[in-house]
Amino acid sequence: MRLLSATTLPLAAASLALLAACGTVPAPELPQVAPAAWQHAAGRGNGAAPALDSWWTAFNDAQLNRLVQQALAENLTLAQARSRVRQARILAGRDNAQFLPTLGVGFKSVQSVSATDAFFQGSLDAAWELGLFGAREATARTVDARIDAAEAGRHAASVTLVGEVVRSYVDLRSAQQQVAALQRIAELDRRAAELTDVRIRTGLAGAGERDQANARVSQTLAQQIQPRQLVGSAAQGLATLLGRTAPDATWLQPGPQPQLADFTVTQVPADLLRWRPEIRLAEAEVMKASGEFGTAEAERLPRIALGASLVYSYNVTQNRPLSNDYTPVIGPLIDIPLFDWGRRKAAANARREAVDASLLAYRQAVIEGVAETEIALATLDLQREREQQVLAGGEALSQRAQSQATLRRLGLASDLERVADERAALAASLELVAARAARALAVVALYKALGGAPLPAAEAAAALKPATQLAGAAR
Repeated sequence: MRLLSATTLPLAAASLALLAACGTVPAPELPQVAPAAWQHAAGRGNGAAPALDSWWTAFNDAQLNRLVQQALAENLTLAQARSRVRQARILAGRDNAQFLPTLGVGFKSVQSVSATDAFFQGSLDAAWELGLFGAREATARTVDARIDAAEAGRHAASVTLVGEVVRSYVDLRSAQQQVAALQRIAELDRRAAELTDVRIRTGLAGAGERDQANARVSQTLAQQIQPRQLVGSAAQGLATLLGRTAPDATWLQPGPQPQLADFTVTQVPADLLRWRPEIRLAEAEVMKASGEFGTAEAERLPRIALGASLVYSYNVTQNRPLSNDYTPVIGPLIDIPLFDWGRRKAAANARREAVDASLLAYRQAVIEGVAETEIALATLDLQREREQQVLAGGEALSQRAQSQATLRRLGLASDLERVADERAALAASLELVAARAARALAVVALYKALGGAPLPAAEAAAALKPATQLAGAAR
C-alpha cells in the first residue's frame, strides 16, 4: 500500500531513519579453524622461504622468470578473469545507484473519468530511496562480496597459471636432460656391443652376449621416446599458457634443470586465509549470503522513499474553462508489505539458512586448504630425502669410477668395465634428474596449495598484515 502526501510527513520519515539501523543484519563471525602450526616438517634448510607472490624466482632461472611474466600478461584465461572483475565493479555502480536520488521526465495522455475531456500530461519526478532498515548496508555488502568473489577467481587463475608455467618449464628442462643422458648411454651401449664382438672373436665370450648387448641398445633407444615426447608436449603447453599457437624455438634449446636449495617454510596456516583463493572465495560467499539475508529482512519492513513531482496538464478538448494547470507534490513514499508478508518471511528464513550453509562451506574450504598444504609439505620432505639418497648413491659410484680408473692405468681393468662404469654413472644422473624434477614439482604443489601468485597492489598490502590481525580483517 503506497501513500503520497504533501504534508509534513518528512519529519516522520526522518524519525524512522533514526531507527533504521536497528534492522541491519550484522556480518557473521567467520569460524577460526586454521591450526596454529603445521603438523609436518616445514623445511630443514637454512635458506629463506620463497615469498608467496614471487616464489618461482627462487629457482634463479631468468628464462623461467620471463615466461611467468609473459604468461601473467598474455594468458587468455587470466584475461577473462580480469574482465569478470571489471564487470563486477561496473555492476556494483548500478546496484548502489538505487539508493541515490533520481530525476525523470515523463509525458502521457490522460482521459477524464467521464470520458468528456482528454489531457496531455507532463511531469518532472524526483525520488530518493532511503535504504532504511539495513537495505542500503545489505546491498553494499552483497556488491562488495561479488567483487571479492571475482577477485578470488582472478587470483585462482593466477595461481593455476603460475603453477602450470613452472611445471611445464620443469618438465621441459628435465626431459631435455634425460634425452641427453640417454643419448650418451646409447653411445656407450653401442661401444659395449662392439667390445662384445671383439670378445666373441677372441673366444672370451659366447654369441649370446652379443644378443644381450644389442637388446640393451634397443631398450635405451626406446627409453628416449617418452622424454622426447615430453619435450614437445611441455613446449606446446607453455605456448598455450602464453596465448600462442606454437612454442618459441629458443625453448627447445637444452638448458639447465631448475632446482631450489633447501629452505624452511615460514608461512603459517593463518596465511591460507589471506592468500588461498578457495578460502577467499568461500569468505566472499559468506558475505554475499549475509547481504542477501539482510536484503530479505529489509523487505519485510516498510520501504520509505522521498518523492517530489511537478505535474502539468493541458486540456486538449477545450471543454472546460481552464485549459491547463500544474500541481506540485512532495512527500514520502511508503510501501508497507501486508498480504505478501508470509512470502517475504519465508524468503528471509531461506536466506538465513544460506548464511549457515556458506559458513559450513567456509569451514570446509579452510580444512581442505590445510589438508592440501600438509600433503604438499609431506611430499616435499619425502622428495628432499629421495634426492639426498640419490646424491649419496652417485657419490658412491663416483668413488668406484676413480678406483676403476686407477686399475685401468695399471692394466688391471678392461675398457668394457670402463663403459659399464660410465653407463652406471649416467643411469644415476638420470635418477638424479627425476628426483630433482619431482622435488621441484613438489614445491609447485606446495605453493599452489598456499595460494602463491601475484596480487594487485591493494590486495597485496592487505595480505601483508600480521597473522594476528587476520581474524578482524576477515570480518
